[in-house]
Amino acid sequence: MEDNFNLEDLHVEKELKIVYMGTPEFSATVLKGVLEHYKVRAVVTQPDRKVGRSGKIVYSPVKQVALDHTILVLQPERIRTDIEQVMELRPDLIITCAYGQIIPKGLLELPRLGCINVHASLLPKLRGGAPIHRAILNGEKETGITIMYMNEQMDEGDMIAQEKVEITDTDTAETLHDKLSVLGRDLLLKTLPSILDGTNGRIPQDHEKATYGYVIEREDEHLNFSKNKRQLYNQIRGLNSWPGAYCMLDGNVLKVWESYTTDRVFSTLMDGQITAIYKDGIGVKVSNGEIVLKTVQFAGKKRMNAADFARGYSNKASMIGKVLS
Repeated sequence: MEDNFNLEDLHVEKELKIVYMGTPEFSATVLKGVLEHYKVRAVVTQPDRKVGRSGKIVYSPVKQVALDHTILVLQPERIRTDIEQVMELRPDLIITCAYGQIIPKGLLELPRLGCINVHASLLPKLRGGAPIHRAILNGEKETGITIMYMNEQMDEGDMIAQEKVEITDTDTAETLHDKLSVLGRDLLLKTLPSILDGTNGRIPQDHEKATYGYVIEREDEHLNFSKNKRQLYNQIRGLNSWPGAYCMLDGNVLKVWESYTTDRVFSTLMDGQITAIYKDGIGVKVSNGEIVLKTVQFAGKKRMNAADFARGYSNKASMIGKVLS
């Protein structure tokens, strides 16, 4: 995306004390943008976690950015009950972006310039922890970024600025994530000067129009082939590249990462029944036609072209006519 503002005009207060709170890659992109123009006194991020069978400790992307810039890192296990270190910093401004914990009232009320949040939706739509996934799962045509003041409720604070972005038919959660992280960075940088000098707007949300982008649960990942082909197509791309949609094949979990739909109709087959093995995928009968699975993966194996997967699998038994559930 092209910047449509002059970064040289950004107002910088040398003594301004900013605390940044965030955890994943999305938030790290925004933090990098802030650090190009502002000094951050400390970063608050989730505690380090062990990953995989090896138990290797992995830092959050936000922590890694902070360490790269020699910024103080705080990692309270529960920010609700462990806020003393942040309180002692007496920040002028707290910026949050996908931090991952509910911030208590005492901390929200501490900064003289407030506590602002970078949220990946056009509030009041898609409040909650998975707005990017849910935008695609819901078949939305657009989404965006909202810069808002935080309060004690989930994403219900007054809005400061918004900017839209189109959701294309080929977007996945991963591509939309990348677009929104850049948009979030740029919109925050455009908005911060007005927040610092007190000239920003403050727009209450219309709570009657609120919808929710709740975190993804295991049942959201399961492909139900009695749904229509558009719903399934959106589900597959809305869960790519994490956590992935799946179905069951002969009692085994089969992840599905890419698909497309056709106009073919199969009135005599069961929903979920394999219709054909194409050059580029596996056809599956759904409620109103056919969806073709393009990229699949058995648990513990590599992702692969679904047609190649089918050819290898048919050494034991033909896949045509099998039912995915």
